Amino acid sequence: MQLIDTHCHLDFPVFDQDREALLARCRALGVTEYIIPAIAEDNWTRVMALADQHDGLFYGLGVHPWYAGEQLEGVMERLRTLVMSQPAGLVAIGECGLDLRSHVPQEGQFALFEAQIRLAADAGLPLMIHSVRANDTVAKLLRRCKPPRGGVIHAFSGSLQQAEAFWQLGFRLGVGGVISFERANKTREVFRAMPLEALVLETDSPDMPLQDEQGTRNTPEALPKIAQILMKLRRESPENVAKVLFETARQLFHPDTQQ
Repeated sequence: MQLIDTHCHLDFPVFDQDREALLARCRALGVTEYIIPAIAEDNWTRVMALADQHDGLFYGLGVHPWYAGEQLEGVMERLRTLVMSQPAGLVAIGECGLDLRSHVPQEGQFALFEAQIRLAADAGLPLMIHSVRANDTVAKLLRRCKPPRGGVIHAFSGSLQQAEAFWQLGFRLGVGGVISFERANKTREVFRAMPLEALVLETDSPDMPLQDEQGTRNTPEALPKIAQILMKLRRESPENVAKVLFETARQLFHPDTQQ
């Protein structure tokens, strides 16, 4: 079983002490590829350098909504210049999006997100989208801008209707550790009902640990557990589920390598 972690922050300092050993353990578990989204300008070079050092590591470049108001003037011009230079290992724009919770600073979120949607369209890259209490608004923006490569709605936990809307717009849904929680019945039912081709696996490491592991560092080692939970939910052949999840992620992030 080969698995792709489509959203993990392996560049974060919490992995600095044992990153090599962790990647070796993950390979032994069948996790063969990782997509690392940047979160702000100050870690663009870090994710690029990390991908350059390891086989199977790729990255997105973007600005996370939490840090939109902290970016220096001209950040989108610099991002556009970097993206259009087509650096090796770049496979997405993001992590970007909207987070409309009251405790999250709202300054600059909409302008930066819309600019990143346009950049993804111009660069021919998929988007890695953070959408919290914002699914309908995000879908409205995507309908207006119509990014041709679609992308992933990271850590999706919305309704079936919202899931179907994103799927119709060409977006996959990120399936992570939330499905291990007993209280997540609504989300599990959405992932059971959606076409398997609409789903990709992710851990959001070092965040979003599985149930009973709260307070610990999450890692891509959790990906096989997430896959197994999804396989039980789907009541389909585990081999087919693994095959489709892998092929979907490859087609999304590496379309030029597909037959």
